[in-house]
Amino acid sequence: MQTTVYDAVVVGSGATGGWAAKRLTEAGLRVAMVEAGAKVTPKEFTEHNQPSQYQFLGMSPKVMEDRPIQGLCYACREGNHKWFVSDKENPYVQEKPFNWIRMRVLGGRSLSWGRQSYRMSKLDLTGKSHDGYGDDWPVTYEELVPYYELVERYVGISGRAEGLEHLPDGIFQPPMELTCGETILRDSMKKNFGRTLTIGRTAILTKPHNGRQACHYCGPCEQGCSTFSYFSSPFTTVADAQKTGRLTLVTDAVAAKVLTKDGKADRLMYIDRVTREVREVKAKVFVLCASTLESTRLLMNSGICGDNDALGKNLMDHIYQGGASGVMPQVEAKPWAGMPRRPNGVYIPRFRNLKERETKGFIRGYGYQGGSAPAFDFGAPGFGKEYKEAVRKGIFGISINLWGECLARPENHVSIDPNRVDAWGIPILKISAEWGENEKKLWQDGREQAAEMLEAAGAKNVRQTGQYSIPGFCIHETGTARMGTDKKKSVLNKWCQAHEVNNLFVTDGAAWVSSGCQNPTLTMMALTVRACDYIVREMGKA
Repeated sequence: MQTTVYDAVVVGSGATGGWAAKRLTEAGLRVAMVEAGAKVTPKEFTEHNQPSQYQFLGMSPKVMEDRPIQGLCYACREGNHKWFVSDKENPYVQEKPFNWIRMRVLGGRSLSWGRQSYRMSKLDLTGKSHDGYGDDWPVTYEELVPYYELVERYVGISGRAEGLEHLPDGIFQPPMELTCGETILRDSMKKNFGRTLTIGRTAILTKPHNGRQACHYCGPCEQGCSTFSYFSSPFTTVADAQKTGRLTLVTDAVAAKVLTKDGKADRLMYIDRVTREVREVKAKVFVLCASTLESTRLLMNSGICGDNDALGKNLMDHIYQGGASGVMPQVEAKPWAGMPRRPNGVYIPRFRNLKERETKGFIRGYGYQGGSAPAFDFGAPGFGKEYKEAVRKGIFGISINLWGECLARPENHVSIDPNRVDAWGIPILKISAEWGENEKKLWQDGREQAAEMLEAAGAKNVRQTGQYSIPGFCIHETGTARMGTDKKKSVLNKWCQAHEVNNLFVTDGAAWVSSGCQNPTLTMMALTVRACDYIVREMGKA
């Protein structure tokens, strides 16, 4: 029987994999998408379920039994825990504490992502030119603009234009509203500090778009969205690719190794997740979108892209879980006043080191996410009228929490453990990463500034909050197969194309040079579309 040779194989079906499949199939290429997990249907969505509908009120002991790491994530719950990997079947070695949150299902983490969508700026892409540390990206902001616009128009990003060079505006749907407490903080920050607070820029529709409905504020987006109001790949980009008739979807297929021939990628070997059968798929081009660490793991297990020591180095994540909170006494707590189920918060863009090289001994910066809403103590003492009055004495709380840039440092790295394998016999990763002094200093400054801004806005009972997040737990891991112009220091070129194997591309977070402080998914999608357009052009020349 003759083996089918696809024009391209896309490994992974999340935000980046979906875009790769859509862009390539719509350009006329025959594509096989290889996904380690099972298909998903809207019948599995549980966003309208109440905790009382579950045996364990939403958090099953089964989650923690099979998923002690995944179960730490707020999004992993009784109703959707099967989307997340079993940590028993998918182990990894933590040489230093690292929480690796993974989902294996069609759509990957696009089913449960936080949806915050921000562009990187010229400042973010040229960090070395600004402060002398690390490397500049080989891609300019101007080169990314048309791809940002294409992605934003399709996805639907609600937000407000602010005219900031260091947080570029995009193509926005109407913004969600601020609460009264947030408005007070916004006005105070502008008056007292010259700083900006805006509503979060989120991949959630506020008006109908591309056959999807506007958000109806039902609450827990991470459990699915029956109206498809938030962006997830199975019901948008992957569905578009399927409509072309040129996509072959291969689910329950655990990628094990890229096999080469004559210096080029030739086949992808994968293992059937259920039967454990070993199979192969052959193609002219391979696009890895398996997620940052899974793509790098695949390269390492394939024995390719290791002609220098760049592969596996410079692992990054955002440091977070620090900030400040308080109470806004100016605002009366009413149940309807805080939009408690609004699937979004506020965003405060970076204000440190925009012009200067460093502040208080640290370079780069941080942004904030948070919000202000009423809170009520339903566990108050009393009964009847006494209880009702106690509950009505709610407070209008406010909190902001920082997301800080992590510097690219070679000592933060991953490698293959030669002695351990996962449930499918594939060698697992060893991960070694920790925060450096720069991350710790900017984190502490972020807490102090958060408290200062809340106090200036009239908040009471203000306190600094949090402790250093464990690396990986922000779920913004990037790096380990970075782009660059110097083949001795990088794995990929400016098109996310491997220096060593030129028909192989890596377009997820592994390609990143520096982390910035913004949520990364929007930029990953833009880079993927750009790389796929390059693939189409180059194949047209063949």
